[in-house]
Amino acid sequence: MKIEGWLARWLIAFGFRLLQLWARTLRYEIDDRAGIVGRPVTKNYIGALWHNRLLIFPFVLRRFLPQRDGAALISASRDGDLITDVVQRFGYNVIRGSSSRLGASAIFQLTEVLASGRDVVITPDGPRGPAYELGPGIIFLAQKSGAAVVPMSLEYSRCWRLESWDRFIVPRPFAKVRVLIGDPHRVKSTGTPKEFESERLALQDAIMALVEMR
Repeated sequence: MKIEGWLARWLIAFGFRLLQLWARTLRYEIDDRAGIVGRPVTKNYIGALWHNRLLIFPFVLRRFLPQRDGAALISASRDGDLITDVVQRFGYNVIRGSSSRLGASAIFQLTEVLASGRDVVITPDGPRGPAYELGPGIIFLAQKSGAAVVPMSLEYSRCWRLESWDRFIVPRPFAKVRVLIGDPHRVKSTGTPKEFESERLALQDAIMALVEMR
């Protein structure tokens, strides 16, 4: 059943408030290897987080990195419509597209965001996976923009796992959350498919190095 109109708006508003309350019950620990929490913005980045850790990520960004502005890449699906509304309520812009197949329009828009000095956030295995497999779009974007990629992860002491393609993670109330922010990763330019695949795997490994729960 497709929910739309005033009912959809009401449900999204209710879900947004519930998510805020839920996230405030959690206990946070920050592992900031990039040195960006609480610091003035001197460089902008492409943030990369696996899709199954997305739920409270906008809350984490707004709470611990309020000085950083930017845009998130959200899929152009019906589910993406709902996520878009929630992300915008946290004060972030949204660009619609797929992280596995970034079209020319999405690449242009994301590059413009980075060129303006703001950040971009991508779930590089979304919206349909396979889980933990990095799509090529983020490599194209990093090469075109010249921006470094900052791997990120959220790890929970207690959580539920949904029966979705990526076993989406829902933290239990009052759980401990480790927010891991990795060292900036610079994607090299490439001239052959073999070199491109090497860069793709290197970035995939850098993000996976932060993952504790698979």
